Amino acid sequence: MSDLILVLDEGTTSTRAMLFDAAGKPHGVAQQELTQHYPQPGWVEHDAAEIWDKTLACMRQVVEEVGGADRIACIGITNQRETVVAWDKQTGNPLARAIVWQDRRTAEFCADLRDAGHEAEVQQRTGLLLDPYFSGTKMRWLLDNDPSARDAADAGTLAFGTIESWLLFKLTGGAHLSDASNASRTLLMELGGAGFDPGLCDLFGVPHGALPQVVDNAGGLAVADAQWLGRAIPITGMAGDQQAATIGQSCLTPGDTKATYGTGAFVLTNMGGEIPASQNRLLGTVLYQMAGQRTYAIEGSVFVAGSLIQWLRDSLGVIGSAAETEELAGSIADSGGVTIVPALSGLGAPHWQAEARGVITGLSFASGRAEIARAALEAMAHQTHDLARAYTADGAKWAKLKIDGGMAANNWMAQDLANMLNLSVERPEFVETTALGAAMLAAVGVGLHPDLGGAASAMRGALVCFSPAMEDAVRSERLDRWSRALSAA
Repeated sequence: MSDLILVLDEGTTSTRAMLFDAAGKPHGVAQQELTQHYPQPGWVEHDAAEIWDKTLACMRQVVEEVGGADRIACIGITNQRETVVAWDKQTGNPLARAIVWQDRRTAEFCADLRDAGHEAEVQQRTGLLLDPYFSGTKMRWLLDNDPSARDAADAGTLAFGTIESWLLFKLTGGAHLSDASNASRTLLMELGGAGFDPGLCDLFGVPHGALPQVVDNAGGLAVADAQWLGRAIPITGMAGDQQAATIGQSCLTPGDTKATYGTGAFVLTNMGGEIPASQNRLLGTVLYQMAGQRTYAIEGSVFVAGSLIQWLRDSLGVIGSAAETEELAGSIADSGGVTIVPALSGLGAPHWQAEARGVITGLSFASGRAEIARAALEAMAHQTHDLARAYTADGAKWAKLKIDGGMAANNWMAQDLANMLNLSVERPEFVETTALGAAMLAAVGVGLHPDLGGAASAMRGALVCFSPAMEDAVRSERLDRWSRALSAA
């Protein structure tokens, strides 16, 4: 009986396959880490062939564990957004390493476009700012700097895509598609446009013919070849990771807001069918598209969240594990004046300063592991508070915040968010809502649920709530310290 949903969740540091039933219960997971390549400061790359090989191994593992492909009703895909893969349509092989969303190598190109006066028009049309974060400038860099990509473009065999496009191409043996949520992160699609815009492609110097067709987030999108799992299986849901998490958190009504704390931190507020236009350097994006109709969101993107904890562990040796930060933070009354601005790859929203660099202020001989660990967790609330101010200024004030992602399991951090935002914070017991949102989309796309509301009601699960409990004076002192440290970054 085909009763399970296979989700391919391709993240920044790992790829995994998960199985869900129509009630949202997980039935298995397989995960493998991805190699991070840092050729020089500010550059971040992945091996697209490794992504495919490890994704295939994970999906085969979980499917075998439940008895084979006959159990699988459909496939959903969710992915790290903005990361760009260039491959040859004829050979199906990557032409270069993938340029990861964190990569900052196109900062000068973005500055040139801003200096030429293009940012206001680009933001009005795409909802995005001219920043290296987004995909279009990465594509242009590959064309300018990688001979294989340029030769393929000249031959008409070049394919550009974000990670969901790459995985779908490999799964299907040649379909070149992107869903509307991922396409809206490229700088190459108008928020109200059906597909990639030739004029925007010309501005960024990206050949329109190398780009995928833009499709819905749910429905009969494509079919995975039988060679991979032993049976042809429909691919019925796709979404960028942050949009998938927003759906997984049941943010289906205008005003609903979620924050995902993973490698970075990403806040999205559902704006309904209204194309968003931020006046405070937030982003407009497609939340999802169903039957050609779009629902939009305002997004605030923070580049460094969980990766700060990983840096403290792997590069500095301050902590032995990410879980250790909760105990360390709770072991002291405050950070002793230590403040961390984690601009290790520039500052995202609402600052958008690609040249900013991280700082640690307030250190003394009294500062130790606990103070640094606590300051790292406090930085999550400080960055989120900056976003909350920008949302309020844009007329999208939060009533409460739904949180998820790996870092959200940290109870100390969840309570600190409630304290600093002075808002109720809500966390599902199952915090991996990115994969769950992709499962919801795929379930609707294959007919297991009639719509996203029905899928969310059936699949979301139980919740844990955190209420604010901090004196105003303490909050003000924290924010003052953060403001001073931010100016130094």
